[in-house]
Amino acid sequence: MASMEAGVTPAKSRREPEGRPSARDKYSVLLPTYNERENLPLIVWLLVKCFSESGFNYEIIIIDDGSPDGTRDVAEQLEKIYGSDKILLRPREKKLGLGTAYIHGMKHATGNYIIIMDADLSHHPKFIPEFIRKQKESNFDIVSGTRYKGNGGVYGWDLKRKIISRGANFVTQILLRPGASDLTGSFRLYKKEVLQKLIEKCVSKGYVFQMEMIIRARQLNYTIGEVPISFVDRVYGESKLGGNEIVSFLKGLLTLFATT
Repeated sequence: MASMEAGVTPAKSRREPEGRPSARDKYSVLLPTYNERENLPLIVWLLVKCFSESGFNYEIIIIDDGSPDGTRDVAEQLEKIYGSDKILLRPREKKLGLGTAYIHGMKHATGNYIIIMDADLSHHPKFIPEFIRKQKESNFDIVSGTRYKGNGGVYGWDLKRKIISRGANFVTQILLRPGASDLTGSFRLYKKEVLQKLIEKCVSKGYVFQMEMIIRARQLNYTIGEVPISFVDRVYGESKLGGNEIVSFLKGLLTLFATT
């Protein structure tokens, strides 16, 4: 496979000129949640503050997968506080997986750009204006937050978790040569039509899903820009990464290696 510079794959079609976001641009933030009652009010407040200060048009779509801790009740209150034009609660009855959560959220998204991020405060909205500026620089199809480039980093993880994350990323780079430095991260900006196309192509579930999205993007010659981010481990609640997810990741990696 051809090498790629600066984490950017070659463009397949003629690109629009560089520029700032136009008045027509709207950013739909997809927030899948499961047991995020404590974190949700904080992340929504930070998002509203970020978009209000930067002046970008936005909406926040909360996709709660039947959380038993009252996350849905909190989301309903947030919808009342900020308005149903800015906070859209689109719940599901049970936990059905990250990929299907994005599909569900996109059905209700009215923006021409989609931002995906975690609701547990590990991704700070302060990086979103940088994502948007990066996207406009070269009309990237995707802008991905990276913990492993520039001044990006991880904070709050123990040594074991850091080794697992670094190791997974290193092995994936060797096997798949994806043209991006952080494959397992889930803080990204997509053109809406690009995200729709990638989701149609992806077959993985769980944590492998984010990795497959980048691999499929490379196959389809979509352009990828990167922004270094600080990833901070969750303050409230428990991590959803366990032994089963690690096994699933390894199986998914081998599947992608055999089929791409």
